[in-house]
Amino acid sequence: MVLLHVLFEHAVGYALLALKEVEEISLLLPQVEECVLNLGKFHNIVRLVAFCPFASSQVALENANAVSEGVVHEDLRLLLETHLPSKKKKVLLGVGDPKIGAAIQEELGYNCQTGGVIAEILRGVRLHFHNLVKGLTDLSACKAQLGLGHSYSRAKVKFNVNRVDNMIIQSISLLDQLDKDINTFSMRVREWYGYHFPELVKIINDNATYCRLAQFIGNRRELNEEKLEKLEELTMDGAKAKAILDASRSSMGMDISAIDLINIESFSSRVVSLSEYRQSLHTYLRSKMSQVAPSLSALIGEAVGARLIAHAGSLTNLAKYPASTVQILGAEKALFRALKTRGNTPKYGLIFHSTFIGRAAAKNKGRISRYLANKCSIASRIDCFSEVPTSVFGEKLREQVEERLSFYETGEIPRKNLDVMKEAMVQAEEAAAEMARKLEKQEKKRLKKEKKRLAALALASSENSSSTPEECEETNERPKKKKKQKPQETPQENGMEDLSVPVSKPKKKKSFSKEELVSSDLEETAGSVSLPKRKKSAPKEEPVSDAEEAGTRSIPKKKRKFSSKEEPLSSGPEEAAGSKSSSSKKKKKLQKLAQED
Repeated sequence: MVLLHVLFEHAVGYALLALKEVEEISLLLPQVEECVLNLGKFHNIVRLVAFCPFASSQVALENANAVSEGVVHEDLRLLLETHLPSKKKKVLLGVGDPKIGAAIQEELGYNCQTGGVIAEILRGVRLHFHNLVKGLTDLSACKAQLGLGHSYSRAKVKFNVNRVDNMIIQSISLLDQLDKDINTFSMRVREWYGYHFPELVKIINDNATYCRLAQFIGNRRELNEEKLEKLEELTMDGAKAKAILDASRSSMGMDISAIDLINIESFSSRVVSLSEYRQSLHTYLRSKMSQVAPSLSALIGEAVGARLIAHAGSLTNLAKYPASTVQILGAEKALFRALKTRGNTPKYGLIFHSTFIGRAAAKNKGRISRYLANKCSIASRIDCFSEVPTSVFGEKLREQVEERLSFYETGEIPRKNLDVMKEAMVQAEEAAAEMARKLEKQEKKRLKKEKKRLAALALASSENSSSTPEECEETNERPKKKKKQKPQETPQENGMEDLSVPVSKPKKKKSFSKEELVSSDLEETAGSVSLPKRKKSAPKEEPVSDAEEAGTRSIPKKKRKFSSKEEPLSSGPEEAAGSKSSSSKKKKKLQKLAQED
């Protein structure tokens, strides 16, 4: 006996259900429809075998995409392999979508069934699902379905913003509408201003130029030689400007009031602004076509290519069309009329606006349109399904159409398509490599700018949070004080006590004669008043002794314990002691020299 199981996909997870009394159910289909509505009877038919909930909304979206594309997800594979019987021939699995059923049968080997009783059972499961699964309420199931529906729709709508063809469709539609409106408004300006200056219509043929001149001239009686230079700028022709000036002097037009002239000038300015906007819109369309369909625009032009995309609905639809459909795209009325009256079918549609068909002879228009439609179909497919957009293929296809035109005219044999496509492949690879290098450079520049910005933000935040402005001032002042103290410490280490006492570097000992030493000794003994003077000058003339050096070396250690204010006071007695010891030694030396004499 074959066991019938049903797979049900829900927003919260997969459910695998088993059916009882398979033979009665398969025979009594109307009774099944009645049992679906009654929960008690439905429980007698269906029981829940396994339920695999989704871990997150992202996993639910992945599984929904897999089911819609007919792909067996790993979660679904694990559920079926775990809970279905091992003997696959005795299992019949009911699914709602034939694509996922075919995928399960191909990958896992289970026989799948769709439609009939399975559709009714799934309808009952969908109705009573919150009662079949424990812990699931109707409100939570509805919320899960709504969230998955939004995320699924949002994911399907998301495309690459640089390759969206919706903007092309709107732009070309607006461009065609603007052409009609500008033409209508320009004819209104011509008729309105023609009452006052009728000769201007015959001189100027361009609508936009006529509106600019009507706005500039105003009352023709005020036109004189001074405005001739401005007229030449507007008309871009000195002869036409001179003709306008001559015609204004002998015009047959009626006089016009100031209020009428104001209205004409205001309407003319609107038409001029519309024509300027039309030019900017055409530039925008060209840039979008170079991004979305570069090959098609290189082959047939931006305007005709955009019209083909707009008429097909999208670039993907155009890529799916065969070349025969692309050839007569836009001539549907003529085609159906020809089929109805059994007349000749049209040879071309929108591609008639291409320059190739206009350049071909009358007998070759049908052949060149068929050939051009073939190349347009190839170009649209390349643009639609290539990862890196490039215009190399479009340029090569255009060369092929040119060669075919010359073949019809001169009989010169064109190149083979295989050779041309090989050249195009090589050039396309080079263009893709160049584009990849440019993108890498742009990405590196962007990363550098981002790093600099983050570093600046981090630095600013650290400065703001580290300390207040007063603390910053204190930290800036501390190094200055240390720098001032350094020059004071160095002379103290060399034996200099204070800047107030002028002490020079120790000089070399002078060599005195014996007579000078005796006279100096007598002077010292005779006059005690002159001793302090010599004591002061003694450190300048004689070097410091070893005892003094030893004393001065120990001074900085003692001075480190005192502040800067107390240092000069403590240095006084030590200096006096050093000077007394030096003078006593000098006396002893003088006495020894006198005894020897």
